[in-house]
Formats: sequence, structure tokens, C-alpha cells
Amino acid sequence: MSMMDKIKQMLKGRESQTDRAIDKGGDFIDDRTQGKYRGQVDTAQDRLKDEFGRGREQEPPQR
Repeated sequence: MSMMDKIKQMLKGRESQTDRAIDKGGDFIDDRTQGKYRGQVDTAQDRLKDEFGRGREQEPPQR
């Protein structure tokens, strides 16, 4: 089992908490960088949410 599979298994059923944590982390980075990298941070937040948060409900079962 890969590390990503282990992380996904740990976060299963906690999608809303995961989304909030991703938002909070991105907001912290935006604050510390004074919004200089806002576009990149937003893209990273979306990708993380798709991987670990809200996008996981549609994910097909793993083999």
C-alpha cells in the first residue's frame, strides 16, 4: 500500500474537515506571502481538495 493510499484511508469520512484544513492552510500561506502567490495557492488547494477532500466521493473503488 502506497503512502497516498494510507493517507486517503485515514481521511475517509472526514471530507469536510479535510476541506476546512486545506482552506485554512492556504489562507495562512496567502497571509504570510501577502497574497503574492494567491493563484498558485488556489490551484494547489483545488488539487488537494480533489485528491483528499470533496472530490473523493466520486472516486471509483480501488483494485
